[in-house]
Amino acid sequence: MSRIEALLVDDTAGDPMTGLKWSRKSTRSVSKTLAAEGMAACPNTVSACLKGLDFSLQRNRKSIGETCHPQRDQQFRHLSAIKAQFQDRGQPVISVDSKKRELVGLFLNPGQTWCWLPPEVLTHDFRSQSVGVALPYGIYDLKMNAGTVVVGTSHDTAEFAVDAIETWLTSYGWFDHPHMRQLLVLCDNGGSNGAHTHLWKYCLHERLAQRYGLPVTVCHYPPGASKWNPIDHRLFSFISLNWTGVPLESYQLILNYIRNTTTQTGLSVDATLNRKRYDTGKKVSRQLYQQIKIEHDRILPQWNYTIRPSNAGCPNSN
Repeated sequence: MSRIEALLVDDTAGDPMTGLKWSRKSTRSVSKTLAAEGMAACPNTVSACLKGLDFSLQRNRKSIGETCHPQRDQQFRHLSAIKAQFQDRGQPVISVDSKKRELVGLFLNPGQTWCWLPPEVLTHDFRSQSVGVALPYGIYDLKMNAGTVVVGTSHDTAEFAVDAIETWLTSYGWFDHPHMRQLLVLCDNGGSNGAHTHLWKYCLHERLAQRYGLPVTVCHYPPGASKWNPIDHRLFSFISLNWTGVPLESYQLILNYIRNTTTQTGLSVDATLNRKRYDTGKKVSRQLYQQIKIEHDRILPQWNYTIRPSNAGCPNSN
């Protein structure tokens, strides 16, 4: 990773579909930071370097209907600080999210691909003509630059999301981080891993914290800031580019394309299929929810919290 990339690591966002990246920092700001470190680089040089790193130069466009959350910047500062704390202690940081739902079958997949003849697909995208649906849930390990994608076939629920994280933990997490004592999870504010979803917190408690004796710290990105979640521009965007223009006609084809996704920076990806049925609309009773040992952070507690195991019956509780 270049020094410029390192300076922008906490200020980079990206589109999970197109691979475009952009930064909150200006070229002048980066130039001043480099100068303070004894590296001479004018704003034009920084701009050229950003272009070489596939950052996108965009023009303003009036398209945002909602207002910016007033605590957005405070949460970004907290996210940056807590990531640094975990990384300094050698504890894993994972970024998680659900990718766009895909119909499995001979349906149009936008984009172009090099082939002898253009693939023929169905005229209409009717669910009744599909093999099923693919619901990719991704876990991106920031230290290892590695992704694990669990492809569901039912519904994107909190139970499915936590099962996917457990799949990463048992397949790669313990092996890649043998000294893991705590886990940091970065995620969006809504959806199956939403900040206000009781089932998400209960499943984290039961299936990760309690089952493995592993404290799980969760930090949510502010509303409207999902594009800053690292998994979007470090994993999902490359998967989308890898299968662009290819009809996703089978689950095996989807898994193969995900597994074959790589980058020049050494990204590795594994994928697995989860055919378990998940029911929507599940609720957690007040009695069960009160069993969760949850500690809310003093900074924006609605978005930052740690779920700890109960002492009894936890393998790593001591």
